[in-house]
This record gives sequence, structure tokens and C-alpha cells, in this order.
Amino acid sequence: MKVGILDSTLREGEQTPGVVFTTEQRVEIAKALSELGVSMIEAGHPAVSPDIYEGIKRIVKLKKEGEITPEIVGHSRAVKKDIEIAAELEVDRIAIFYGISDIHLKAKTGKTREEALSIIAEAVSYAKEHGAKVRFTAEDATRADLEYLTQVIKTARDAGADRIGIADTVGILYPSKTRELFSYLSKIPGVEYDIHAHNDLGLAVANSLAAVEGGATIIHATVNGLGERVGITPLQVIAAALKYHFNVEVVKLELLPKISSLVEKYSGIPTPPNFPITGDYAFLHKAGIHVQGILNDPRTYEFMPPETFGRNRDYVIDKYTGKHALKDRFERLGVSLSEEELEQVLAKIKSNPNVRFYRDVDLLEIAEEVTGRILKPRPPEKVEALISIKCDSNVYTTAVTRKISVIPGVKEVMEISGDYDILAKIEAKDPTELNNIIESIRSVKGVSSTLTSLVLKKM
Repeated sequence: MKVGILDSTLREGEQTPGVVFTTEQRVEIAKALSELGVSMIEAGHPAVSPDIYEGIKRIVKLKKEGEITPEIVGHSRAVKKDIEIAAELEVDRIAIFYGISDIHLKAKTGKTREEALSIIAEAVSYAKEHGAKVRFTAEDATRADLEYLTQVIKTARDAGADRIGIADTVGILYPSKTRELFSYLSKIPGVEYDIHAHNDLGLAVANSLAAVEGGATIIHATVNGLGERVGITPLQVIAAALKYHFNVEVVKLELLPKISSLVEKYSGIPTPPNFPITGDYAFLHKAGIHVQGILNDPRTYEFMPPETFGRNRDYVIDKYTGKHALKDRFERLGVSLSEEELEQVLAKIKSNPNVRFYRDVDLLEIAEEVTGRILKPRPPEKVEALISIKCDSNVYTTAVTRKISVIPGVKEVMEISGDYDILAKIEAKDPTELNNIIESIRSVKGVSSTLTSLVLKKM
């Protein structure tokens, strides 16, 4: 199966409300995407602003110097000035878009179908004259008349486009319809197809897979599913799905957590803990029967090993916990309890149903109460701390809070009153990582000072 990923985090992703990437951040994300192994990077729409122009310029320079390898794509309206700006940057491909549904033609551009065909042909030809490869994206293609969509594709192809993007602009497709559409369009010779699936109905991943089955060879995605409104196909989810269903590895799967954290940090959009693949809960088990299953054979409740994605499995200790999980947790702590002692500890856990979860220190305290002896566990695997943060008087505290909340290792952030403005709960695997997290917090613009308190015991 021939399929690749076009990552649009730097273009579609920056259209997420509240997201703005600096030039340096754009370059760093592009480098990380290259390391990840995407086929194409849609680096932005250079006519939008000088900083996007500069970012694309630097990314193209890195491509010429061999530091990054994917095809670099510059976005453009079907306007000569936009095309000229993209062409002078010497991007590998100019991606021209134009709304082709009757809704867009009437409400947005005020053009007839015939006038739109003329505009598309002229724009694609003009871009081709500048020596770049051209993709034409039919915006709102999935609400356009199919016969007219076919005319649009042939017009763009004949004008010089070798790729056609089919945009499900408002996310109204469903998989069987998507597969049918791409199977039909793939009969038109001389072009290859991209799927640009928005996630308004939560079907972007399913529609992207169906498009591939119908003949699409490039899937548009963004890291963490960023984009207009609720975003487009999440890169980490579609990459995992392609591996599982088709055994196609479009990126280096083990690097997905790294790129997810990077984009989370720079976008300021926290990833929900239950987000697939890279969310905190993706490989975290809770119910006792589930934990028993994964302790015996992880395949019982995991579709693929977490190590495939650079992750580790774990489980929660709470009222749902069974004896197998509890025994395993104490063994990991280096503490040996008899079956009777385990039963007693489990009974105490279940007698407190409102406790969200038990930390290792809580379990040790209960075990000492049950056994009547002092237990000596292995050194703790994690270090927890509370960081009190003071902000400069001229900054918006909520903005600082948002930036701190997406730093890896920060588990919870609260705005407070008193001598300090923000309180952050952080978790690290060791003191070195703890120091790195604290330094990351201190480097946030607007932070003037911090005070660290280690958590010795949680009540």
C-alpha cells in the first residue's frame, strides 16, 4: 500500500484558536517532523504574515542544506500574488486551494461554476510556470456536485497539478461514502489524491483510512489533531491505525510522544489524558479484571504494545483494584506480603471508595498498619513536588498558567492568591528530571521566581 503523511501542524494547526508559533518554534517543529519521518511538511501560508514567511524561508534553507528531508509545501490562495510569494521561497510544492461547492461559490467568492474553473486553471498554470510542483485542493469538495468536482479535478490536472486534495471541510463524510468517493475519483487518470479530513463529527481518522482504501496516497494530519474548530486527523492516531490495520509504518512510531509533547508545549493546547496513543491514560489500566489480564498477557487489553509508541504500561490502584494488581505493585516496591496481608490491605482500600487512587506511599502506610512492621521499600521511582510561582506584575497570570500547564511533568496548575500567583503540581522520575522541569517553568516568560516543596507523604 502506497501512503504517506502530510503534516499540516504549521499551517492548519496554527489555525487553531489561540495558537501562534514563533519562527524558532516553526523551525524546531519542522526538524522534529523530519526526524519523525513524515512525507511532506505543509510549512504555512507565506502571504499571511512576515513571520510565517520567515519561518518557511528558514525551513526551505534547512531542506536545501540536507538537515530535513520531507517535501516542503507552501499554501496559497488561487491568487497570483500568493503564488508569487510562495514561488520566491522556492518551496518544493505550491498548494493552491479554492472553494468549489455551490455554498462557497455563492456565499464566499460570488463566482459561477464556469468562472471558478477559469480561476483554478489560471492559478495552477501560473504556479506551474514558476517551476514548482502543484497540488490543487478542492475546498468543501465533499459538499460539491460530483459531476462538477470531476470537472474541477480534470481542469486542475490539465493545468499542471499532479496532486489533488479532497477537503472534507466541515467534516460531514462517513467511511463508506469516503471510500466510494475516492474509488470513483481514482479512475480519473494523471493525478494522485490527498485526503484532508476535518473532525467535526469525530470521523477524521475513519474517513482518512477509508480514503486510503479508495486510492488516496497522502493523508493530511496535524500533531494532536490541531486545526480549525475541532481540528483534523490527529497524526499519532492515524499513524497507529495504519500500522495496526495495514501494517504500514508511515512515521517512526516511537517518536510520537516526543513530537506530541513539543507541539503541546508550543501550541499551549493541553492534550487530554484520554487522548489515543500519547495521552497519559492511553496505556494505563484500572479495573481489576483488566489489570489481571495485562499482568498475565498484555494482549488481553492492549491492541499493540505501548513500547511500539515509546510508552510504558501501568495501572491504577483504587477501589476497582484486584489482588493480582496489588501483589504486583508491592513486588515492584520490593515489599513482600502474605496472601492474608494482601487481603487485609485490599479490604482497607475498598473501604474508602471516594479515594481517586492510591500512591505508593499510601499503600506502604496501609501495609505497615496491617502488618505492624516497618517496611523498607526500594527507593521511589518518582519524585513529586509543589512549585509556588510568582509572576511579573505586568503579565496576564492566566497566560502564564496556560504555558506552564503543557510542560511535560506538570500534572496540575492552579491560580492562587497570596505571596505567589500560581501553584503547580509536578511529577518526575528522579531529581535530575525534577530540576529540568523547574528550569522549564522558570524559563516561561512572565515568571519572576519559584519556591519548591517536595511531597513526602500524601494524606
